[in-house]
Amino acid sequence: MKTVQGKVAAITGAGSGIGRATAKLLARKGCHVAISDVNEQGLAETAALCRQPGVKVISSRVDVAQRAEVEAWAAQAARELGGVHIIINNAGVALGATIEDMRYEDFEWLMNINFWGVVHGTKAFLPHLKAAGDGHIVNISSVFGLIGVPTQGAYNAAKFAVKGFTEALSQELEVEGLPIGVTSVHPGGIKTNIARSARLTARKGWVDEQANSDFEKAFATSPEVAAENILQAILKNRRRQLIGTDAVVIDLVQRALPTLYQTLLVAGARLRRQKLLNKDG
Repeated sequence: MKTVQGKVAAITGAGSGIGRATAKLLARKGCHVAISDVNEQGLAETAALCRQPGVKVISSRVDVAQRAEVEAWAAQAARELGGVHIIINNAGVALGATIEDMRYEDFEWLMNINFWGVVHGTKAFLPHLKAAGDGHIVNISSVFGLIGVPTQGAYNAAKFAVKGFTEALSQELEVEGLPIGVTSVHPGGIKTNIARSARLTARKGWVDEQANSDFEKAFATSPEVAAENILQAILKNRRRQLIGTDAVVIDLVQRALPTLYQTLLVAGARLRRQKLLNKDG
């Protein structure tokens, strides 16, 4: 895809963060946008920010965990905007818990959004992209789709799954010679509200509000920078897009030290756990 001007993009999780920044950027480039989220107030704010002369904007409350809602939204977007060329499966949530403490209902909640939401969006929009004759699918994984991290087992499971699903899809479409690009996106720490809205299962020395706050402080990349990276990945038809210096470093370490990185993470987690235990007495 050489340009997004005059194209139509659908974006999930557009009520804030990366989704909002990407919708705004695409609209500024002359791309019509169909945006969705479960956060109706945030969605309305994003819609207002996207309105540009000559750019059509439609917004819909959609729970990506519900296949029927995603399919209905895809049909609406194609009908009202005359087709769809780009789908950005961005909606996501977080869960902080050790695997031992993790509640099944919380694990299912996260997987239904972070993994099944990507599946639902991909399968619902793929026929519309094929009909348009020129398309791109962007699925948001994470650096946690490249490395495993203590207390992030559910998030790791979903994001690793998104990576594998997206790579298989890319290869299948290429084998068929279809003009549809596919990108797996791996952001590092992005300054969004995902950590603040995460579900936590507290455990002394492992997970608490302070640990979550400290984790969020490490986020260094703005949603606007992430949006620029995603746009470039679409225009340059990249199979994979790392976002942030931290993502680049993590990827290099994982590839150079595929098992040793785990030893390093364990050492760091032990130090932090001891610090938390000492603080709590």
